[in-house]
Amino acid sequence: MKDFLPINENDMKKRGWDQLDFIVITGDAYVDHPSFGAAIISRVLENRGYKVGIIAQPSWKSDKDFKKLGKPKMGFLITGGNIDSMVNHYTVAKKKRRDDLYSPGGKSGYRPDRATIVYSNRAKEAYNDVPIILGGIEASLRRLAHYDYWDDDIRRSILLDSKADLIVYGMGEKQIVEIAEALDAGIPIEEITYINGTIYKTKDINRPYKPIMLPSYEEITDSKKKYAESFMVQYKNMDLVYGKPLVESYDDNYYVVQNPPQPPIKQIDLDDVYKLPYMRTYHPTYEKDGGIPAIKEVKFSLISNRGCFGSCNFCALAFHQGRVVQSRSHGSIVEEAEKIIDDKDFKGYIHDVGGPTANFRHRACEKQVKHGVCKEKQCLFPNPCSNLKIEHHDYLNLLRKLRDIPKVKKVFIRSGLRYDYLIHDKDDTFFNELCKHHISGQLKVAPEHISPRVLEKMGKPKREVYERFVKKYEKVNKRLGMNQFIVPYLMSSHPGSTLNEAIELAEYLRDIGHRPKQVQDFYPTPATLSTCMYYTELDPRTMERVYVPKSPHEKAMQRALIQYTEPRNYSLVYEALKKAGREDLIGYDRKCLIRPKKGDGKNNNRSYNKKQKIKKNKRKKK
Repeated sequence: MKDFLPINENDMKKRGWDQLDFIVITGDAYVDHPSFGAAIISRVLENRGYKVGIIAQPSWKSDKDFKKLGKPKMGFLITGGNIDSMVNHYTVAKKKRRDDLYSPGGKSGYRPDRATIVYSNRAKEAYNDVPIILGGIEASLRRLAHYDYWDDDIRRSILLDSKADLIVYGMGEKQIVEIAEALDAGIPIEEITYINGTIYKTKDINRPYKPIMLPSYEEITDSKKKYAESFMVQYKNMDLVYGKPLVESYDDNYYVVQNPPQPPIKQIDLDDVYKLPYMRTYHPTYEKDGGIPAIKEVKFSLISNRGCFGSCNFCALAFHQGRVVQSRSHGSIVEEAEKIIDDKDFKGYIHDVGGPTANFRHRACEKQVKHGVCKEKQCLFPNPCSNLKIEHHDYLNLLRKLRDIPKVKKVFIRSGLRYDYLIHDKDDTFFNELCKHHISGQLKVAPEHISPRVLEKMGKPKREVYERFVKKYEKVNKRLGMNQFIVPYLMSSHPGSTLNEAIELAEYLRDIGHRPKQVQDFYPTPATLSTCMYYTELDPRTMERVYVPKSPHEKAMQRALIQYTEPRNYSLVYEALKKAGREDLIGYDRKCLIRPKKGDGKNNNRSYNKKQKIKKNKRKKK
């Protein structure tokens, strides 16, 4: 029976069901598409013979909505949605967002702040003897004590605040099946403590086998250094090959235990996940409200891989999907593409073929199979590892197969492309075909910054790598006779960035003639190395001090400098340049960023250059 899963008792009756085995509660609207975690988990369980229902965006004012499908036989599965609910609700300036692409009509207000905690507590009120298992990005990244940007404080593991029984962290298909089979066999939820990729709580310190004891919750709230030390222990235990159980203690005699990660999913199993009978759209009940906007971005896109060995320090992928790349087979992806072209709204364009990083289709190196990912080294930073396998043959062959499908006019790549990986490929075939077939006028890449100090804290390559890529991109497009551009993503106010580094970036943008339309302030989300720097003002890799722009006003100045040509930013740019002692950039010279205010001296540049000349002469004399 191919249909949406039950969302009410009438749907259950149509299937002849009196009671569900599992109820999935999600902070997103019900979209039955493999880009939505709740859809994947529910279909995986359905495929194993379990009866699953969906409660999407329940009212959290009471437990009424949590009872509308009755009492589940085996458990509630709760997720805040595809995006952390606090990120979903608030900008980096902590201002309330007006929209929510994962809700009916794109309107906000359909889910609470800290949705996973709220839903879990309401489900516990509804049926206090039913196991509660948390999953999704919100629970995964908050699984141990963590710095919370919105509270500006350390919060406990979400497992404790939610009163849930288990957390599934990472991509949860394998864990949820093991949990379901254990519950089905009659094992009490408190005894399910042995599954990789899960977190549990216990008062018995002897339950985990040969664990690593992290600093206690009390220690990390008292000491930022202890917090940084704890973070690095976690960071270095995110691989199944060498990862150990991690234990965090709390003053109420509870221990929160993180089991080692699940092994990477095999290609055949990943293919099976994506061929399940998804409806590939939102539930028809949302039609009257204007549908769910998030489906537009994914409806005609294809997920080809998971995981990322790029390891940018501001990205949470290392803690969620992991650093080992797992990819689907060509056959699986082509089969899904053939389903897409039958959709009445398909116009001939596949919008994307990718994942966290589009041009990663295999493990970084063969050593990872036996030894796991490197604890102390990154694959691409500061330079590509000598063991890194750099090639695009598999991805290129996949794209060619998709281009050859009848009714397909164009196959675009809109996922992140790692230019610092592509530029080191000695075979230019993919670069040429990328420019010729897979770009819709502009290519978006993410250098993020150009200052060496900031790039080092980001875990991004040097500016010269980006410039080399730009030159090659322009050369290839010129040879092909194509007028296509590069749009760089840039980030302001990352740890390590003073006003001087922000000005350095502004000068670079001036020199290349680029005027960014959008700028992303660094957002300290849970479980990233950069967030650890933000909170502790320490680099956890070295324990050295790091400058962190924290005041809203300074962050506004750094952001304004990147968009210094905008008239609305004039006052902030002027203030920043004055504060940094860079009056040479205020004037009429072609190197200036802004013009002087009325009443300012007209010889700003002349005065500054004279001072610089005096300093230079003094250095020569020395």
